[in-house]
Amino acid sequence: MGHGNWNNADWERYAAGSVHGRSRDELFGARRMDDRYDPARISVRESRDSAENPLSTPIIVGVDVTGSMGFLAEELVVNGLNATFTQLLDRKPVSDPHVMAMALGDGFTDAAPLQATQFEADLRIVEQLRSLWLEGGGGGNGGESYCLAHAFAGLKTVHDAYEKRRRRGFLFTVGDEPVHDGVTQEQFARVLGVNARRGVSGREAVKLASQYYEVFHIIVDGSYAAGRLKEVRASWERILPQRVIHLKDPTKLAETIVSTIELASGRDPDDVAKGWSSTCADVLAQATARLPWRGFLGNDR
Repeated sequence: MGHGNWNNADWERYAAGSVHGRSRDELFGARRMDDRYDPARISVRESRDSAENPLSTPIIVGVDVTGSMGFLAEELVVNGLNATFTQLLDRKPVSDPHVMAMALGDGFTDAAPLQATQFEADLRIVEQLRSLWLEGGGGGNGGESYCLAHAFAGLKTVHDAYEKRRRRGFLFTVGDEPVHDGVTQEQFARVLGVNARRGVSGREAVKLASQYYEVFHIIVDGSYAAGRLKEVRASWERILPQRVIHLKDPTKLAETIVSTIELASGRDPDDVAKGWSSTCADVLAQATARLPWRGFLGNDR
C-alpha cells in the first residue's frame, strides 16, 4: 500500500467537511475494533514503491489511546497528519513518506491493545485513523503494552526501503506511561495471531523492530508522566536507550516527529531549527536534547 500523494488542498477540503468543529466522538465513531485493523487477522502490512512514490519511506506512529490519552489520536487527525506530511514533503528529510497509524493499549486488560492501519501516502490514512477504536482502557497496572507495536513492526510489516535499498523506516510510539517490559507468549497468540515458542522482553521486542526501523519513543506529559516522569523515562531507557524523547507540548507532536527524522537522517541541529518558529524550535530542542545525534543512525550507507 502507499499509493497517491498528500495534497494540502485536498486536506483542507476534507477537513472543512469532516474534521473541523467536530468532537472526539464525532471524529472517532467506532465502538469496537474493526476487523481490518485487528493485528491477529493481518498477515502483513506492506510499504511498496510505485510510480507515484518511487523511493518510499515507511513511518509508523503508534499512539496510546488509554484513559486520557485519546487526545493524541485526536491531535493526529485534527492537526498532526497534515502537519507531518506537509513538513516531510517541504523539508525532505526522507523521500516519499508512507505513514501507518497504530492505536496502543494494555495487552493485559484491553480488548484491543493494538490496532494498525495500512501504510498510506494520502488522505486514506486519515480515514483509516478515524476508523480505529479509542477503547480508553488501560489496566491501572503501571504501564501500557507499547512493545506490541515493536513486535508487529518486526514480524508483520515489509517495505521496499529495506528490501531494495537496505534503508530502515521510522517507528514512533507516543504515550505517558511506563512500558510493560515485553510481549508474553499469550499476547503473541491472542493479540498478534503469532504462534510463538515463548514471550520476549522489551529489549527483544525493540530488536525485532530495529531490523527494519529506527525506533523512538515520545513521552508526553499526560496525567501519569506529569507526576512520575523519572519512572516513565527509566522504564523506557532500559529497553530503548538514548532513543527517548520528552515532549512537554503535545501540540508539537508532528514537528517533533519530523525534526527527529531530520536529525536521524544526518542534518545539523542548527539547520533543523531553521524554518520553525522560535517558540517551536525551543520546544523541539528541549524534547530532543538527550538524543545522541552524531553518528547514531543505524542505516547502512
